Amino acid sequence: MFRNQYDTDVTTWSPAGRLFQVEYAMEAVKQGSAAIGLRSKTHVVLASVNKANSELSSHQKKIFKIDDHIGIAIAGLTADGRVLSRYLRSECINYNFTYESPLPVGRLVVQLADKAQVCTQRSWKRPYGVGLLVAGLDESGAHLYYNCPSGNYFEYQAFAIGSRSQAAKTYLERKFETFMSSTREDLIKDALSAIKETLQGEKLTSSICTVAVVGVGEPFHIMDQKTIQEVIESLELKEDETVDQGAAMQEDRSPEAAPMDI
Repeated sequence: MFRNQYDTDVTTWSPAGRLFQVEYAMEAVKQGSAAIGLRSKTHVVLASVNKANSELSSHQKKIFKIDDHIGIAIAGLTADGRVLSRYLRSECINYNFTYESPLPVGRLVVQLADKAQVCTQRSWKRPYGVGLLVAGLDESGAHLYYNCPSGNYFEYQAFAIGSRSQAAKTYLERKFETFMSSTREDLIKDALSAIKETLQGEKLTSSICTVAVVGVGEPFHIMDQKTIQEVIESLELKEDETVDQGAAMQEDRSPEAAPMDI
């Protein structure tokens, strides 16, 4: 049942210098539905898979609006993510009330990381079993952060978390150099393409994914399903054209004559 005698308490160190309960919380993130974020100079796009567990039930919400300039996508325990989203909203409201200006994204991420870290150092608490992609826009530009259950946080150009996220990371690593100069529409297409990589051949439709955008002159909002479906159809049309062109080029190539043996 247990890995060893060092994983029954979050505050117990193993001889190798590891906290197994924290590592288990990080594993919970890998079990959640995939979530993806990518940014350009002016926009940040979040996307998530939100398939229902049963045909009889609705799906769990995976993307939350925190403020007009900040939103999050989660992977892992949705209940933990919901609690943390309320905390983030409260911090944004308090800062706005006190200073009459939006809370900088980096400062909010540090506060969230500090809150997560406390749960790794108290025997009567457990780490949050959720990873958060924090997308935001402030005076210093567009930002995308990943907050880990361990209390660590990292800023990314593009990142993916959740189940089968490695396929999406591979896609993002191939394309990330173009993201900074990408338009809003191109970022959305790349986000949907990365989401498609995590589905392992399953057909991508607007009913199983959510996309949200924040950018210059555009408050954080979740896109409607009709718009997402139109983008998906345009991607499929482009893929079909690429396949047809490849087949035509293959037919045009004439077989080379084999050299004669002398």
